[in-house]
Amino acid sequence: MLEQVINELHVYEKKLLDALSKDVNLTPEEIAELEEMPIKAVTSAAGMLESKDIITVNKNAIESISLSDEGIDYAMNGLPEHKILKALQDFAKEGKLDVTMDEVMEKAEVSRPQMNFSIGILMRHHWAKMNDGKLSITDEGKSADLSELPQVKFLKYLLEHEEVLNDSIPEEFDNVRKEFRKRKELFDKTTRQEFKFDLNQKGTDILKKGFTIKNDATQLTHEQLKEGTWKDLHYRGYDIHASAPKNFPGKIHPLQQTIEEIRSIFIDMGFDEAKGTILESAFWNFDMLFQPQDHAAREMQDTFYVSNPSQAKLPNKELVEQTRAEHEHGGNTGSTGWNYKWNEDVAKQMVLRTHTTGLSVRHLSENQPPLKMFSVGRVFRRETINYKHLPEFHQVEGIVAGEDMSFKNLLGILKEFYRKLGFKVRFRPAYFPYTYLSIESEIYVPEKKSWMELGGSGMFRPEVLEPLGIETQVAAFGLGIERLAMMRYGIEDIRMLYQSDIGWLRKLPVTRNIKEF
Repeated sequence: MLEQVINELHVYEKKLLDALSKDVNLTPEEIAELEEMPIKAVTSAAGMLESKDIITVNKNAIESISLSDEGIDYAMNGLPEHKILKALQDFAKEGKLDVTMDEVMEKAEVSRPQMNFSIGILMRHHWAKMNDGKLSITDEGKSADLSELPQVKFLKYLLEHEEVLNDSIPEEFDNVRKEFRKRKELFDKTTRQEFKFDLNQKGTDILKKGFTIKNDATQLTHEQLKEGTWKDLHYRGYDIHASAPKNFPGKIHPLQQTIEEIRSIFIDMGFDEAKGTILESAFWNFDMLFQPQDHAAREMQDTFYVSNPSQAKLPNKELVEQTRAEHEHGGNTGSTGWNYKWNEDVAKQMVLRTHTTGLSVRHLSENQPPLKMFSVGRVFRRETINYKHLPEFHQVEGIVAGEDMSFKNLLGILKEFYRKLGFKVRFRPAYFPYTYLSIESEIYVPEKKSWMELGGSGMFRPEVLEPLGIETQVAAFGLGIERLAMMRYGIEDIRMLYQSDIGWLRKLPVTRNIKEF
C-alpha cells in the first residue's frame, strides 16, 4: 500500500518531502531554493501532500505596519496638533496667551479641517483650552516637550524601521496605538501568510521506506517509441479511485431545455413555427375563436386588460362582419350562434393574450391549407400564485389543416408527439368553445402510478373556420410547458422554475435523455 502511495507521488511532492527530511523547519521559500522549485510548486505540492495525510500545513497570518505617505510627512514635519501646540508655546513666549484661530492656523501652517480636528486632541491632553472662540495654552502645554511625546516617538520609530511586525512593536507604544486606531490614514497594514510543515506518521513512513526522485514522463515522442527508450522512462502512477472536484458547467435552464426539445420535435415532424406579440386584441384572442362576449373567461378576474392602448384596430370589415354573424346567428354553418348582439367595441379591447390559439387563427387568416404550424410563447391569466398556478406561464399550440385531416389523424399526431417526448398518452372527452370533437391528453406518471392531464385538443368548429374562408378540417392542440417541466424534473411547486435556486440548478444534468421518462 505504501509503495503505491509513493509511486503516485508527483516529483514536486517527492522534492518537498526530501527537503523536510533534511530540516522540518524549512520555509516554503527555503525549500524552493534548496530543491530548485518554483515557489508555487512548493505550495501546490504541500496542498497535495496534506490532502493525502502525509504532512500537515500550519498557516499563520503575519501582520505588519508601516507609515503611509501622509504618515511619513507627519513623522518628518509633525502632526497638526503638535504644530499647533508649538505655535501656542511660541505665542506664550511672546506674552500672548489668548490667540484667535486664524492666528494659530497661520503660524502653525495648518488647514481649517486640521485645526478643527486638532482642537479636541489639544483639550483632551490638557495642552490648551478654548475661551470665547480663542485658544490659550495651559501650564501642561507650556511644559510639554514635543520631542518626548509618545506620539512623536512612535512615528519616528516606524519611520526608522520602515515596516514592523505587529507583534514586535514595543509595549511602550500600546497606548499610542490605541489613540491612533481611528487615524487609519497614517498607516499601511500588510497581512501575509506564514507556512510551516509538519510530517505526519505516513510521511515519516514514506521517508523511512525511501524513494527515488526522477522526472515523470508526461508525453511520449515518436523517437522514443521507435527506438524503445520509452521503456527506461519513469511513469507516475495515478489513483483512479481518487475523488475529483465538483464541476458545475454552464447549462440551459430546465424550462428552456423543455421548450427547445418541444420545438425540435415539431420541426422534425414538419411543422412551421409562428410567432406573435403578447399584446392581443379581444377579437383575435376571443371572438375569432367563437367565444361569446359574456363568457366567464373574459371577466376582469380571469383576464388582464390593457388601458394603453385602450383599443385595437380590427382587421378588414368583411372578416369582422362574418365574425359578427357567427356569434349572432351562426352564419352559414347551420349553427344558431350565441343568439346575442355582438359588440364591436368589446372586440377592440386590448388584453395580454390568455393563450397562443390566437396565433393559430391569425396564421390561418394569412395562409391557406395544407399547412402544419406550431407556436411557443408566454400567456397571461389572473391566477392566484400558489404551488401549481402562476399568472404568467408558457404554452405550446399547434394546428394541422388539409383535405384529408380527420380527428383520427389528430390522435395519431398527438401520440407521435408524446412518444417523442417519452410519454405514454391516453385521451378523454372534453369541452372547449372553439373545437368539436374535443379531448384532453393525459400522460402516465410511473412514479405516482397515475395519469396527469397535460393539454387539450380538438377539431376547429365551423364557426371558427367559416370567417377565414377555410373549407378543410383543421385540428388544433395545446399544452402547458411548465406542467411538463415540473413532471420531468420532479418538482411539486411551479414557482421552483422561476426562483433560480442555484443549488437545485447545479444538481441537474446538463442534458436529459428522453428514454428516462
